[in-house]
Parts: sequence; structure tokens; C-alpha cells
Amino acid sequence: MNAVASFQSQAESTIGSVVMPRKLWTVTTGYHRGPITRLVSPSDLGQWIKPFVFLDAGVLPASAGPLFGIHPHSGIATLTAVLSGRVAYEDTTGKQGEVQTGGLEWMRAGGGVWHDGHVVGNTPVEFFQLWVTLPPDQENGVPESQNIAPEKVPAVGPARVLLGHYQGATSPIRGPAGITYLHVRLKAGEQWRFQPNPSETVAWMALHRGTASVPESLAAGDLAIFEASNHPIDVVAHDDVSFVLGAAVKHPYPLVMGKYSVHTNARALAEGEAEIARIGRQLRAAGRLP
Repeated sequence: MNAVASFQSQAESTIGSVVMPRKLWTVTTGYHRGPITRLVSPSDLGQWIKPFVFLDAGVLPASAGPLFGIHPHSGIATLTAVLSGRVAYEDTTGKQGEVQTGGLEWMRAGGGVWHDGHVVGNTPVEFFQLWVTLPPDQENGVPESQNIAPEKVPAVGPARVLLGHYQGATSPIRGPAGITYLHVRLKAGEQWRFQPNPSETVAWMALHRGTASVPESLAAGDLAIFEASNHPIDVVAHDDVSFVLGAAVKHPYPLVMGKYSVHTNARALAEGEAEIARIGRQLRAAGRLP
């Protein structure tokens, strides 16, 4: 059985009435682009863990320059989780501000948006940036930006709820239904069990610091993708660890991609790219683009 068939055909397994912990499907360390590591893209693992289609991790040096330069998106939403340092951002919804350590910046690109950002101050920025696909009723909708202060991110035990809801706690981010995204810290020797919400059969975790077992061993920099089921995930910290974990209802639509966009069909992509081009002409006329 090939990897695709194996992933898609995973079934729940029990011994008597005891639910067995989730098994791993694959582990990757991604590929590096300077200080940034791309762990997931829609042309590879994003196909199997959609609605999660991009995941970048990195440590950005203190710099007055832009992170990527102003650039567009449509059809998706991005969530930047700042684990240390500060990031300034602005976008064509008219929003701008700073994201503090522990804070979040959510950009629902919808029908089209351009945005930019840079490191603030003298502290390097450790971060994860996640892209999620939007459902058809949102992928060409009005863009929205949210800046969530660290104290506004709810927590359940060691888990901060970045997106969605988990054990009675709900993120203030207005994201699509059926997605849970957590940032978890454990001390050496601690154990933690993640029980996904019903129907959230997609699951993965990316280790930021430390080493842990799930029960297979993982180290900082690893992205682990679990088999498709609603079984729990058991994590044992070998030393102090920090990781992000995502779970979701499987995105049932194809990934139709442009350079900066992901949509559910070619018509929606064409609409998004047309809106991106329109905003780009305005930025060029204002001297923001060459």
C-alpha cells in the first residue's frame, strides 16, 4: 500500500474498550530558506493535512528591514504566533500594529490582501506561521486582520488555544470552524494527552524546543503527522519542551494554487488573483511597489 492510500485508509483501532493512542504517519524536518524552515507546503504534506497547507518556523534576526517585502494572498488565512521578540505588521485592510511575545496576528486574506512586517527591537523573533485554507463561502470574502495580545490567548493547563476551541476555551480569532491549533509547554518528565474534538481526524505537531516521545522520539525541528483518526495523542517530555499542535476536520476540496494563493476551484482563484492585481495597481500608483 502506498503512503497516500495508507494515510487515507487509517481506521480506528481498539483493544476491547480501550482506545489506543494515535500512531505516527510520518516525520519531517522540512527544508531551509535562510533563517526560515518550511515544514509544510500545499504541493507536498499540505495535501494530506489540509486545511493546514503551509507551516513555517524560524528565528529572525533583529533587523529594520522587511521580513518578506509587501506581498499578496487570497483564499487562505495566515496565523503568526510570536514565541519571542516583537513583530510590526501592516496590511491593505488598513490595519497595522505590533505583535508582542506570546501574541498572535491573524490575516484572513479572503478575496485578496497585501501585507508586510518586520522585526522590532533588538531581540530575535522566534515564530510559527501557519496558513489554513478557507471554505468556499469565505475564500473570496472580505479580508480581516486581528492582533491578539498575549493575555487574550486562553489556556487550558499547559496548552494555549491559538485557534478554535479546546476543552471549553475558545480563541478570540474569528477562524473557520473545525480547526484547533494549540501551543503547548511541558516541563521535563511531564505527560500530556490531547483528545481532539469530534470529527477532527487530521493531526500534527511541530516541536519548537526540547525532545519528547509520542511514543516515538521527536526533537526540536521535527514535524510529526499522525494517522487519520480521532484517537488521542500522548506526549511525554524528556526535557522542557515547547510545541505547536494542529487538529482539524479534513478540508474536502482540492487545493487550486497560485503563487501566493490557495483556493477550492479555478474560478475562485481567478477572482482572487484579479483582486490582488487591482490592489497591486493601487500600491504601485502610491509608490509602494516598483
